[in-house]
Amino acid sequence: MTQDDDLDGLVRKRVRALRVAQGWSLEELATRARLSPSSLSRIENGQRRLALDQLVTLARALDTSLDQLVETDTDDVIASPMIDGAHGLMRWPIKAEPGMTVVRQRITSPPPENPASMRAHPGREWLVVLSGTVVLMLGHRRLRVETNQAAEFPTMLPHAIGTAGGPCEIIGIFDREARRGHQTG
Repeated sequence: MTQDDDLDGLVRKRVRALRVAQGWSLEELATRARLSPSSLSRIENGQRRLALDQLVTLARALDTSLDQLVETDTDDVIASPMIDGAHGLMRWPIKAEPGMTVVRQRITSPPPENPASMRAHPGREWLVVLSGTVVLMLGHRRLRVETNQAAEFPTMLPHAIGTAGGPCEIIGIFDREARRGHQTG
């Protein structure tokens, strides 16, 4: 078996897996990709040659990229964090989504009392509390986020994060704009 055969089989499995994950029948994906259901079935089952133009159309119909459909590079599966000791956090970039970052942070201070200290910037943030209790100041709201709870919010709302009493640890995911907003602040 050649490397091309391996890639061909991998792509076929991905097409089928993505279709099934969307809950789509062969007919539904075929309609979205402007293919006949029998052609799509033969593509998924390896009875029809994969053509580049069909791959592009299938990737679009499956709301993915051609790169993700044919990606085989698994050399850098494990990533080590970049450590920022001054701010008590570790960062991991997300390879598949340039600009996205995962952050683990230990928080020891309460949120600021002065609403003028809250920041607003483009983007979205998501966090999960690993231990302790976080106080999330979001606009005029003061929310308690307990261990194993998560919060997701648009960062255009003025916001600040602190601890409720003792230290806490969070994992946060920042999109490109949210990460940029935190780097410039």
